[in-house]
Amino acid sequence: MCGIVGFTGRQQAAPVLLNGLSKLEYRGYDSAGLAVRDGESLAEVVKATGKLRNLAQKIDDGKALPGTCGIGHTRWATHGEPSQNNAHPHVSGNALGSASGPVESDVVGVHNGIIENYEELKAKLIGNGYTFYSSTDTEVAIKLVDYYYKKYQIGPIDAINRMMVRVRGSYALALMFKDYPGEIYAARKDSPMVIGTADGESFLASDVPALLKYTRDIYYIENLQSVRILPGELHFFDLNGDEVQMEKTHITWDAEAAEKGGYEHFMMKEIHEQPKAVRDTLNSVIRDGKIDLSAAGLTKEVLEGISEVRIVACGSAWHAGIVGQYVIEDLAEVPVATEVASEFRYKKMLIDKDALVIIISQSGETADTLAALRAAKEKGVRTLGIVNVVGSTIAREAENVMYTLAGPEIAVATTKAYSAQLAALYTIAVALAEAKGKITDSDCKYYVEELLALPEKIEKALESKERIQWFSAKYANARDVFYLGRGLDYAVSLEGSLKLKEISYVHSEAYAAGELKHGTISLIEDGILVIGVLTQEELMEKTVSNMAECKARGAYLLGVTTEGKYNVEDSVNFTIYVPRADEHFVGSLAVIPLQLLGYYISVAKGLDVDKPRNLAKSVTVE
Repeated sequence: MCGIVGFTGRQQAAPVLLNGLSKLEYRGYDSAGLAVRDGESLAEVVKATGKLRNLAQKIDDGKALPGTCGIGHTRWATHGEPSQNNAHPHVSGNALGSASGPVESDVVGVHNGIIENYEELKAKLIGNGYTFYSSTDTEVAIKLVDYYYKKYQIGPIDAINRMMVRVRGSYALALMFKDYPGEIYAARKDSPMVIGTADGESFLASDVPALLKYTRDIYYIENLQSVRILPGELHFFDLNGDEVQMEKTHITWDAEAAEKGGYEHFMMKEIHEQPKAVRDTLNSVIRDGKIDLSAAGLTKEVLEGISEVRIVACGSAWHAGIVGQYVIEDLAEVPVATEVASEFRYKKMLIDKDALVIIISQSGETADTLAALRAAKEKGVRTLGIVNVVGSTIAREAENVMYTLAGPEIAVATTKAYSAQLAALYTIAVALAEAKGKITDSDCKYYVEELLALPEKIEKALESKERIQWFSAKYANARDVFYLGRGLDYAVSLEGSLKLKEISYVHSEAYAAGELKHGTISLIEDGILVIGVLTQEELMEKTVSNMAECKARGAYLLGVTTEGKYNVEDSVNFTIYVPRADEHFVGSLAVIPLQLLGYYISVAKGLDVDKPRNLAKSVTVE
């Protein structure tokens, strides 16, 4: 949500800022803006609503905006409607937010996050002579820094630290002060921010892809830290204003990994990258035919002592957790509860002291998931973060961490990160079952072989994409779609339904097939598409029977099943087959046609596949 960039160095800042913002478009936005300084001159502020190209056209792709120090922003509306007035950057003075050109203001800034007590702070600032031109919480934060800066006649770091103590909420801030030309100041609480340096220049962004063209050596700002950024020089400070040393991280994946690579959309590229994502994630913990989770802190002794598992996540990561719940309970016979992070963080946490809380997040910055992690840590239970971003907040704060090696995922609708999360959960299930003595050595060897076979089977599942594309064109105008399944198939149905609705805007729901008769079947009418996930042989017949009830009421049936002995073609109208695999892990294959279905329906409708409306890649606000 929202994207922040910053640059100070020798070259012209505006083209660098525009390039960085283009790499952050996947985060979702409704307006964009830049503020650039040329030496000691006033900051030039330019804003535009809509797509980033509207801003670029205003300034001739940056050429019309001189200066070597600047900040930029893509805004996701929270407080205040999408408009030029509410677009960032914001200023501490009283200039109209929609004005373009030099701005007489002591502080100019951009912000990602939500200031929860902004109304209280706004009233205080109005009482001290400030006026407001926007309806955003960001303007309050910028003016509050200005207030402390002037009242106490202190430096930027001290003023920012006073602001951080006073505000409640989440934020990543990048600021420029009129008295400090060529410098940028930044701070964060719960919202992501990275900084990099190269060749005497410095770069700031919400996420790594915006920096990769310029540097692979980056620093992750810690929570409640601030930083003074000069050309090629960084100084980090804690909340007391004391300078602290930070560890540099070298990004190993290259910038091409965040490009489309010849595919029409990032989502299709990432769908095809799933075999590699799963293979790399598995190979990181499977050595000599054995699963070794000791690097994640899960030694055999630790696993033996786990009494229960809680899996906490949001969205697709939550769906991966539900799959993990079925597999862990079946193999390891350990009780598992999978909970939505936004609910888990606010409920009374009745949890055993020997429990393991697994926190799943692609970005490692998801606000609710991060809050759930902190709540679990306060209870003193062991936490394991499953994340895709090295150095992210969850990776740093969880007691143990397991990385999904999916590489950068740009499309808002997750595919390869979800599949990598499944792979990680499978290995935990097998390792826990082995440590608990619930499976034999030969069982363990079999499961490891089945896991290692998944990448090749995912590649085979992708071969059905032409048939799915044909089918998608036929149902591109569908208004309502229902997904049915039992057990693990139900968990996969949840993810398939989400993929369809989030990128094609088709209303869809996933139901445990046995629940169909308890109200939902009243919605079935002539022509409605019902999709059954049919991979669990013991449950398949029952699910087909439930689908037959829908067919009797005029529904069109699509079945996703495995190649095998149970023939569903006589029971459904259209069948998609995926390779056979152990039934614990076959969800990794069944989800592939459901991802492709959502993708092709979105393409057929002419929608923006990678950046669906109202959605953001990383949800860093509550």
